[in-house]
Amino acid sequence: MRATPDVPDLVATFDAGTTAIKGAMVDRNGRVIASASGELDLIIDGDRREQDPGQWWRVFRSVSRELVGLAESSEASVAGRIRGVIMSGQMQDLITLDGNCHPVRNAILYSDGRADAEADELARSYGGPQQFLSTVGNRLEGCLPLPKLMWMRDHEPDAFNRTRHVLISSKDYLNARLTGVCAGDVAACSTAGAMDIRTGRWDAELIRAAGFEAGCDAGCDDGGNGLLPVLRNPQDRIGTVTPEAAGLTGLPAGTPVFAGIGDAGATTFASGVTRPGQYNINLGTSGWIATVSPEPFTSGPGAANLRFGVADGFVNAVPFLNAGDVHRWAVSTFAGGDYAVAHGMLERSAPGAHGVLCLPYLVGERFPVMNPAIRGAYAGLSPDTTPADLVRAALEGVALSIRQGMASFTTAPESISLIGGGAREAVWCQILADALNHPMRVFDHADILPAVALASLVYADPALVESAATGRTYRPDPAAARIYDGLYDRFLTLYPALNAIG
Repeated sequence: MRATPDVPDLVATFDAGTTAIKGAMVDRNGRVIASASGELDLIIDGDRREQDPGQWWRVFRSVSRELVGLAESSEASVAGRIRGVIMSGQMQDLITLDGNCHPVRNAILYSDGRADAEADELARSYGGPQQFLSTVGNRLEGCLPLPKLMWMRDHEPDAFNRTRHVLISSKDYLNARLTGVCAGDVAACSTAGAMDIRTGRWDAELIRAAGFEAGCDAGCDDGGNGLLPVLRNPQDRIGTVTPEAAGLTGLPAGTPVFAGIGDAGATTFASGVTRPGQYNINLGTSGWIATVSPEPFTSGPGAANLRFGVADGFVNAVPFLNAGDVHRWAVSTFAGGDYAVAHGMLERSAPGAHGVLCLPYLVGERFPVMNPAIRGAYAGLSPDTTPADLVRAALEGVALSIRQGMASFTTAPESISLIGGGAREAVWCQILADALNHPMRVFDHADILPAVALASLVYADPALVESAATGRTYRPDPAAARIYDGLYDRFLTLYPALNAIG
């Protein structure tokens, strides 16, 4: 039954992250009419990082029931109104299931690098790291799911022998529980270490080099009966909510379920980045620069590439380890941990921090340099240096590091958007606009944009994201931009000088 104009259609969107599962009901106008969330636990054992997929499903069921209840209380019954279910989720996980889609062990997360030895073994059997990079579009590391599957085969043979399906994203496990279909989107599955990024298909030669049967590929429509999931674009329908899942989640049986998209792809899409020249900067604890280009970006250190799926081309995401953590450190060190006090200090400070420069590599760096051992430093201190100068110099250091990273891309920026916790500091937003000498767009409600972007795929309405993306644009001040042009040349000398000290 189609919804009437008085009782609008809805899309149930979810994000299965590392710390929480979040849900939102989105109507045709991009309005979030209900939202809910539930927290998740992280299992840490030394350097190992795991999560229980069973908890994902339990928390998802609770969030879904709450979401449906809220939607019904604020509008009307959801029966016949939910056009689809679509999710984003963490990527690069190893999720192993038995023939009934039940986990055979905890999921091994993207941040777990236990399979370094297996990655080296795969490099030898596949013709070297460069051959792997050419095929996959990402560097061969022990944190990738394919080497982790090799690790599981060698170290946990009983669990491996019970494995019938392997999934790469947390949302794909939830989709499997909803539909009984093991499928994955091409963006998330780009992080598996087993996909030919240019064709969007599993690479049979690579999978055999790892010691496995190639199994199902992107042309297979058997519902995911191979070891690896069927590959789909994010907007593809993969199945419907089963009667059993409906009883557990409150979602109506028969509701279409779509493939969805891995979290980095979802954030890129939600930021309005769909073509070359559009860039998004994420200022979380760490951060990244993301854009879309016709080819994978394999020359940058630490760069990650995803097959986009929602549009032509590839998402190029380059990570920088030092972003919001530098802000937090500066606030803690110079402002007693009070962000309001630090904001006041920044407002009183001057562009260029009176000659003080900061190399912001507190925890090493992956981009624009790759050096886990390097650490940060200040240069240019004088008797006149104030705490305000030091706070500003720290944020300027991150901005100049991002400028150096942006210089790695060949396409000049047409637009740059800024998201993440760092975007709440207005002075930092202006510093970035000045340091990059480019307008910087900051969204009013960045937290809801991924849900709206997901819903737009179900509604097949590309304009929905832009209509919801209201915000403020910070424009560069010409005088400040000239100051940062001069500082940038000095900044580029800091890393080589400090690295030479050892």
